[in-house]
Formats: sequence, structure tokens, C-alpha cells
Amino acid sequence: MPNPGPEPRFHIETHGTADSVRQILIDLRAFVEGLGPDADTSGTIEIVMAEALNNVIEHAYAPGCEGPLWLSAQRDGGLLRVELRDTGRPLPGFKLPQTNLPDASGPLQGLPEGGFGWFLIRDLTDSLSYRRFGAQNRLTLEFWLNRAVQP
Repeated sequence: MPNPGPEPRFHIETHGTADSVRQILIDLRAFVEGLGPDADTSGTIEIVMAEALNNVIEHAYAPGCEGPLWLSAQRDGGLLRVELRDTGRPLPGFKLPQTNLPDASGPLQGLPEGGFGWFLIRDLTDSLSYRRFGAQNRLTLEFWLNRAVQP
């Protein structure tokens, strides 16, 4: 059987800014679409990565501070594995936050504006892990590219 060659890879190193997040999402979407998933899967990956990247910019780094940001993605068969690294503050307790949704009861004016990000990230990924290595955060997210044939 012939060797199919290495799986496609995507890698970017930049500073964590709102502008860099926009560009990462544009470039990552092009990479993901080249792997052939349906539009819903591409959109799901984009939503999750937007939440994860914005969490780094808004929470890991102090307001007004930029820090390095690395994103790598690689297909492994039918799975897309994405690793996001930064040198910002660690997640509280050095672990992934709980996924409880904020209370959305009550009048429209009193509804929370945030607090949905980690719920979306957890709910829309097929696998998720976080580790702190020295001064570096590493978030690994996995997505099945074709949900109809996932194991």
C-alpha cells in the first residue's frame, strides 16, 4: 500500500491582538475548508476557535498587553487537532472552567452578556484538554471532520 504522505498542517505565530485573532480565523477557516468538512463543521470550528482565541486576548493577557500566541492544526485521519499556546495567566486552578450556563431567566434587560464561551467550547469540541507547562498555557481541541463516520 503506498504511503499517503504527511497529513496537512497549519501553523501561525503572532501577538495576541484582536486584529491577529481576525486574521488567524480567516487563515484557519481556509485551511479547514481545504480538508473537506461540511459547512456546519467548518462553522463550528470557527466559532469554537473564536471563543478560545478571544479568551486568551481578554483574560490570559492583562488589558492592553500583547503576548505571543501560537496556533497549530493538523489533520489526523478524520480528526482535526488544534493546539493553542500562550504565555498569559493560567486558567484558574490550572484547569478548564466548569460549563454551567449563566442564568438566563428574567427580563431581557437583565440577561448576561457573557459567560457562554466555555460552554460553547466544551459543547462543540469532540475532545478538549488544558495543561500549563512552565509559563505556557496549552489548550488542545479536537474536532471530527465528518461527524457521520466518527468512531
